[in-house]
Amino acid sequence: MTPVSVREPEGSRISRTSATPSDRNYRDRFELTEELYRRYGGSGWSRRWRLARKKYFWLMVVGGARLLKRALDVAVAGSMMVALMPLFLVLALCIKLTDGGPVLFWQTRVGRWGREFPFPKFRSMVVNAEKLKDAILAQSHHKDSITFKMKRDPRVTWIGRFLRKLSLDEMPQLYCVLKGDMSLVGPRPPLPREVALYTLKDRRRLDVIPGLTCIWQVSGRGDIPFAQQVQLDIQYIESQSLWLDLKLLLQTIPAVILGRGAY
Repeated sequence: MTPVSVREPEGSRISRTSATPSDRNYRDRFELTEELYRRYGGSGWSRRWRLARKKYFWLMVVGGARLLKRALDVAVAGSMMVALMPLFLVLALCIKLTDGGPVLFWQTRVGRWGREFPFPKFRSMVVNAEKLKDAILAQSHHKDSITFKMKRDPRVTWIGRFLRKLSLDEMPQLYCVLKGDMSLVGPRPPLPREVALYTLKDRRRLDVIPGLTCIWQVSGRGDIPFAQQVQLDIQYIESQSLWLDLKLLLQTIPAVILGRGAY
């Protein structure tokens, strides 16, 4: 259907100086209608073409940003795994000699859009730590919270305290970054039992690929209450960029060295 041009009625051309407020209001509405027609009153084909150009341009920008983020993930994670391999072997030997248990502790975590994936850590607790957890739930540092954090967890081994202080227990997750289950930067992946208690707002954290580090990780880690963690994760999701990722990666270095909030 061809749009009909809006024309000003005969005899309605009134000068601005001599027009009454009612006349000026009418003229403003008329000019606004003409402006709207000039912007959006083209043919159906031209409108579809403009929208298609904007759509594919946006897809190219977003796709390019994701490609750069993925390239950064693979390059950094691959380089770190190669460079830190001697350290990993030493840590694995120390963990094994502590109590003879497994070197790695595997959990199921929830990633983007609720997809679950295997999540490894260097084992920092006694072998039966999960079974002992129910007995100490009331001692959680995060009171009335979905997450469990305890400053002096009795389940942590001597080597585990060292690993946790410097976040070395998280290093096996570089493997998840290479696989694509995780990214270097993004909200930390939650446990399925935690996601089951999420509100609709909390589920915003699942809109992006989870990461090794994030805003609240460099701002205090375990000292940050859950509600504030969610707020900071949403802030990252709504303002994420390659520059922000690089900034957070650099801020992670002093955060790890200082060990604030690492239990």
